[in-house]
Amino acid sequence: MAPPPLLALQGVMLTLGGKPLLEGADFAVAAGARLCVVGRNGSGKSTLLKIAAGEIEPDAGVRFLQPGASLRYLPQEPDFSGFATALAYVEAGLGPLDDPHVARTLLNDLGLEGDENPARLSGGEARRAALARVLAPEPDILLLDEPTNHLDLPTILWLEERLAALRSALVLISHDRRFLQDLTRETLWIDRGRTRHLARGFKEFEAWRDRELEEEEKQQHKLERKIVAEEHWLRHGVSGRRKRNMKRLGGLHHLRAERRDRVMPTGDVKLEASEAQLSGKLVIEAIKIGKSYGARVIVENFTTRILRGDRIGIIGANGAGKTTLVNLLTGALAPDSGKVRLGANLEMATLEQSRASLDPGTTLQDALTGGGSDTIEINGERRHVIGYMKDFLFKPEQARAPIGRLSGGERGRLMLARALAKPSNLLALDEPTNDLDLETLDLLEEMLADYPGTLIVVSHDRDFLDRVATSVLMSDADGRWIEYAGGYSDMVAQRGKGVETRGAIASARETKEKPAPREKAAIRQKLSFKEQHALATLPGKIDAWREKCAKLQRLLDDPELYARDPAKFAKASEAFAALQADIAEAEDEWLALEIKREEERSN
Repeated sequence: MAPPPLLALQGVMLTLGGKPLLEGADFAVAAGARLCVVGRNGSGKSTLLKIAAGEIEPDAGVRFLQPGASLRYLPQEPDFSGFATALAYVEAGLGPLDDPHVARTLLNDLGLEGDENPARLSGGEARRAALARVLAPEPDILLLDEPTNHLDLPTILWLEERLAALRSALVLISHDRRFLQDLTRETLWIDRGRTRHLARGFKEFEAWRDRELEEEEKQQHKLERKIVAEEHWLRHGVSGRRKRNMKRLGGLHHLRAERRDRVMPTGDVKLEASEAQLSGKLVIEAIKIGKSYGARVIVENFTTRILRGDRIGIIGANGAGKTTLVNLLTGALAPDSGKVRLGANLEMATLEQSRASLDPGTTLQDALTGGGSDTIEINGERRHVIGYMKDFLFKPEQARAPIGRLSGGERGRLMLARALAKPSNLLALDEPTNDLDLETLDLLEEMLADYPGTLIVVSHDRDFLDRVATSVLMSDADGRWIEYAGGYSDMVAQRGKGVETRGAIASARETKEKPAPREKAAIRQKLSFKEQHALATLPGKIDAWREKCAKLQRLLDDPELYARDPAKFAKASEAFAALQADIAEAEDEWLALEIKREEERSN
């Protein structure tokens, strides 16, 4: 007899905004389970996880948590209020018998010190702190909602290894196919409010889903034919025995009700890029370009030729300078040395990683049309904005809704809708897969495969890069960028390893160049007055630079700025990139001084 599950939901029902979201949802989590929850954006995946975590009370149904079982839940947007430091936030998630040292160790593994102010953490830093909080106790059940969001590739690989080694039962929501394929053994599909269970991992889900939908379509076809036959009988054969006829008539009403009440599958997003005239054969030529900010080298002596139709993937750890490289190649940022030559007849459309350009108070219609219009031009034809919205699965009633009410996935689709509406023969996409559901990712990949222009894409999604990229540019530290033919997996095969963090590269270099004992003693000298002053003042400078970055970001978020004033756009882009580099350099300097002070205290 199988042991009872650690966690189970039965007959869960929930209505939001007058519309049923979950209708009789069920699932169970056994000890050591590896389960992924999949479904379209808005299907109720995150809501189901919140109910499982006890965060939301359903309208009906039963939640069972085995007595004594420990559970931790990672939401998409963790709440850091009330915590002075990242370490305090992580320690608050520990149980009375958990080792408090694990909290700091995990934070350090994830690139944080622990004394960071949670209110000032970046998106990636906040996600790493939240991961440390749920991983530190090693609970019986881990519920993780989009754990890879805002993480770079090295951190995703670290997390994958960590989760694979845990004894905890895992329930995962993620848009990262490779992550789900590597970690899961069961799949729960939420479709039109109901759950369907597959006793195999995500690797086999999509083929199974297609078979299920095909069988459903066959059953619907049979239902339609049966209704037609019964209606024919009703018109021509009703003169027989009355009792039997009334029963058959009741059966027809039942069939019609079944057809009427059937919830159809959600439609597909229709992705189509507005195409400009073909560019010249040579799109971009970079000759020995270099870019540095102070002592930090972003790009050094880099040469490449990008031809029409190339699909270039750019990967690297956080802080490697991926966005800076894109800006250099597209002409938005001037190199310090070397030159970049752009081909003839280039029309570029961009999609930035940040969603900051989406003003929460702006309506969906105004965000697409620019305001003051109800039409949008796509491939030279005027279309009503409602029709274009439907292509991206937005409902007509959302046209006047403020963007602040959209979910993360809906904001992602809106960003794509805006970028693809602009005529282009060169697409520069920075993390386009963020917050998109798997079906929309499929369609984005198909659209990019058919796109006649050139693509430059920054992404941490390994599967996406394998499907889209014809070559990959990877940061190899100290400003060196190496090009590999093929996608991410081809890069790993040629290189023999994946992407490393900047810290791992520095650690490897220190191991090779270990200082002699006398040199170590020299390093551990007391902080000078200048160093003490820097240690005290750097945090304030970093905060001030971050505020300037935010102002520049708001300026650059204006979609018309480049067309209206290219010089101002270039100047703002260069200032923004320089400030980011200054912040990174100041943070590195502060960290080195803090380590030196700790060594001084230990001696």
